[in-house]
Amino acid sequence: MKKLSLLMSLLICLNLTARETQNFDVAWTFSLGEAKGAQEPAYQDSSWRQLNLPHDWAFEADYDKDAAQTDRGGYKPGGLAWYRKNFTVPSAWQGKRISIHFDGIFMNSEVWINGVHLGKRPYGYISFEYDLTAHLKPGKNTIALRAESTLEPAARWYHGCGIYAHVNLRAVNPVHIITDGVFVTTPEINKSKAEASVQTQVLNNSKRAVEALVETIILDPAGKKVANSKQKVRLAPGATSEIKQSLSVPQPKLWDTVNPYLYKALSKVSINGKLVDEVVTRFGIRSIRWETKTGFWLNDKNVKLLGVCDHLEAGPVGAASTDEILRWKIQLLKDMGCNAIRTAHNPQVPVFYDLCDEMGILVMDEIFDGWTKKAAQDYGQQAFDKWWEKDIRTWLKRDRNHPSVIIWSLGNETRGRIGKELVRVCHEVDPTRLTTSGHSGSEFMDVLGVNGHSELQHFVDKAPSKPFVATEAPHTWQVRGYYRSKTWFRDGSNRKGVYPCPDLTENEIFTYDWINPAKREKRKQIFNSSYDNAMVRITARKNWEVMRDTPWFSGHFRWTGFDYLGEAGYVHGGWPFRAFMGGPLDLAGFQKDLYYFYKSQWTQEPMAHILPHWTHPKMKIGTKIPVWVYSNCDEVELFLNGKSLGKDKPGRKWDEMQCEWMVPWQPGTLSAIAYKNGKEILRTSQVTAGVPAALKLESEGEKSPIVTVTQVDAKGVMNPYAENRIHYHIDGPARILSLESGNPVNTENNYGKTSRTAFFGLARAFLQTTKEEGDISLVAAAICGEKQLMSSKLISIDTQLIALRGKLKNYDLKILYSTDGSKPSKLYEAPFEIQGRTLVKAVIYDGSQGLLSMEEVFGSEQGIYWITGQEKLENSSSGEQAEAAKFRGARGTSEIKGFRGKGYLKFSKGTKGQVEWYQENDGGAGSSDLFIRYNGTVKSGKPMAITLTVNGKARELSFKNTPVQEWGVFKTVIELDRGANTIRLSSSEAINIDEISFAEDKGESKKPKKKKKSKKKRKKVGK
Repeated sequence: MKKLSLLMSLLICLNLTARETQNFDVAWTFSLGEAKGAQEPAYQDSSWRQLNLPHDWAFEADYDKDAAQTDRGGYKPGGLAWYRKNFTVPSAWQGKRISIHFDGIFMNSEVWINGVHLGKRPYGYISFEYDLTAHLKPGKNTIALRAESTLEPAARWYHGCGIYAHVNLRAVNPVHIITDGVFVTTPEINKSKAEASVQTQVLNNSKRAVEALVETIILDPAGKKVANSKQKVRLAPGATSEIKQSLSVPQPKLWDTVNPYLYKALSKVSINGKLVDEVVTRFGIRSIRWETKTGFWLNDKNVKLLGVCDHLEAGPVGAASTDEILRWKIQLLKDMGCNAIRTAHNPQVPVFYDLCDEMGILVMDEIFDGWTKKAAQDYGQQAFDKWWEKDIRTWLKRDRNHPSVIIWSLGNETRGRIGKELVRVCHEVDPTRLTTSGHSGSEFMDVLGVNGHSELQHFVDKAPSKPFVATEAPHTWQVRGYYRSKTWFRDGSNRKGVYPCPDLTENEIFTYDWINPAKREKRKQIFNSSYDNAMVRITARKNWEVMRDTPWFSGHFRWTGFDYLGEAGYVHGGWPFRAFMGGPLDLAGFQKDLYYFYKSQWTQEPMAHILPHWTHPKMKIGTKIPVWVYSNCDEVELFLNGKSLGKDKPGRKWDEMQCEWMVPWQPGTLSAIAYKNGKEILRTSQVTAGVPAALKLESEGEKSPIVTVTQVDAKGVMNPYAENRIHYHIDGPARILSLESGNPVNTENNYGKTSRTAFFGLARAFLQTTKEEGDISLVAAAICGEKQLMSSKLISIDTQLIALRGKLKNYDLKILYSTDGSKPSKLYEAPFEIQGRTLVKAVIYDGSQGLLSMEEVFGSEQGIYWITGQEKLENSSSGEQAEAAKFRGARGTSEIKGFRGKGYLKFSKGTKGQVEWYQENDGGAGSSDLFIRYNGTVKSGKPMAITLTVNGKARELSFKNTPVQEWGVFKTVIELDRGANTIRLSSSEAINIDEISFAEDKGESKKPKKKKKSKKKRKKVGK
């Protein structure tokens, strides 16, 4: 009776409703910069900005050449900021344990409740919680949070800043299931039943011992009970107990990438028949295994991993993505045929894994980039040694119930004995999955993960002794809508193991560029071709052939899925380049031609895609253009202006995967008819476009509408060079999250703007609704025309309307314009012509209200650069410029002509000067040719002494004297480590250093030799 009385008194003190969770994203205040005393409840924050989460202040900031994240982070800032939120605890929560849960904050976050410091969490990619209970009070309570990223660069790519993911407030009874305390596995599966093992951790946070009933109920997607188990447990005060239950699920439906069938485990905790806690855990019944000889198996089926790597921040809106935009991104990848994503190089936000579960995407879940410093002030440098185990355990427990997660990845291009400890913790927390890494501590991993090294020819000659997956391959680049017929290798084609890729034509046939080549600050600042002929070691086509035809090759994770901000100096020389262009999808999510290559190989629904486009205003009639068609059909027939150019069948060899013709250029319509079983199944075409004259709008999404704008000619054909500024006006409860076109050199701010230029004919507006109800309309407008007035002087002003939700507003639009720089006053009624350089202004009115004010400059020096005459096409391998590197004891100058980039470094006799480069090696460790371009002469005629230091190992070199006004090249062999490398040249000689490169320069020479014309065999010539 005494025990029963104690129990009843405990129950009376408890509010026995199940746990409650409140979304805590709304109504925060924010201040960028230090705010002394902001942790105190009495602090006055009325002047602070009010906002809702998620939020990324770095993405909102301007791009800046001197920004703290540097070229590594796409020229965005770091810094510190404060967030505050006042709230009242519901009276119904009295007696409960109340905690706050953060899905992600970058970085070094500190949290206070009512002035009491709760703790600090350094890692910017981890979820965490704090118990608020002891510090709450009746009435107003204040949460204050400080996020700091003043030490930069804090990553090797763009990182968001601030509370970039969801926040929740949770209330539970003192006896409850701990956070991530349910673990569901399915160790035995057959057709008739699946044995589900459920481990549940229950905490008694009261001062009395209790006896609880733990019940687990398994529900199918319709909510029907398919299994249940009950077990009693006695819980001592303050103790946590783990309850293990086994449940049998009859006729289980398996989770896979085609039918991602999801069950729910409903975990209930009751005391004396009263429910005190309830947790729902989604899971899938599926089996996975990795075989050394045959690769990856899902549900006893051999499955190739058709994967991509993707940064959390990749794509159009920075780190603070809405759930709907995140789903949109994943769906784009799935539509391409992708079935797997590697979370490079850190965990994603929790909703990402929920979406992958629902959509049938396999996940390589990755926790760290490096185990030591890789970027100057990253997590490896700041906090790894102290925090890695706490962070890895938190991560594993959070993600281990997701059927989408098939393997844990523990690092990327890093090293250290610590790898063994990371594997140990993984196996302890989750014994059901294996571990791998991106070429890190491979001897400790269960599955061998290899980055760029797996792209080399000799890699497939010998099968590994453990299961293998290409964690980062292939590395190819392409800019949407941009073409070159000459092949480009990042490091040159003469490196050992590089797969050959012949030029498509003997001479370059395309003559447009993003800038006048003579005005490039660095030779590396080039766009790359969309023909799949710009790469490091291997084309996307050859990489797929190798993966497809090698049984032990489990699959690959392409670098990357989306283009992303950052690593802008690594390949493309930095500012104004802001992005890394390795994805089949660009920054705006527009599909590149590469997207359709993968679709032709990885999907079954009939498709055909022609490249390039068929608008070539500067091309000589009759110039033979390589025309490709990617298709998964049996056969494709190509037509030019109605005349058949013959049929071709997609092949299995890498250079036959595309149907291909050499087509003499003439304007008109290029059409492709695809056949299956001898019957026409679809048609597609590319049409020569006229001058940009109008806009075409399309919208998708509800809570986060995405508006796609296409610039078209008067007949509605997209102009693939159009680059006019698109202006937007919204009526209704919505705001612009980002304006993006995919242009890697457009450094206008994406955020807080109402206009952005189109890029190669396309632009997008990413919006977010601000209320649940209300009509939303959008007006898009542009002053349309050919920027260079190259083939037409005709200018149009177009407005287009679209309803994003509900009814379209009834607009009464009129346009006033001017062509002399004055205030617009002339009524626009029809297209008009201009002469020479002209500033066109226009104002869009709705009745008497001005909606949009627009300007556009036209003239010969505007927009895309068209190369004429004998101008040189720079599409060769590019060097690392000395004047742009880290140096001391030397000065930049441009006295001696013939230098590359902006100038060169001049060293003085007797002064110890040095220049140092950072070199990222995405392949395996090994030797590489190094070419040093220099100039110098000593009076004695003796060679000049130079010290070369690579990763701390120094050796002496002797450079021959050069003529006074000529540049020489010194070749040597160096050993590069995997991942980060430092290369330093130092000397006390009077020497000039121009650049280093890893490919032999076969470009300009003083007296170029005449080359003999060679006949190249192509699959189809002159059809």
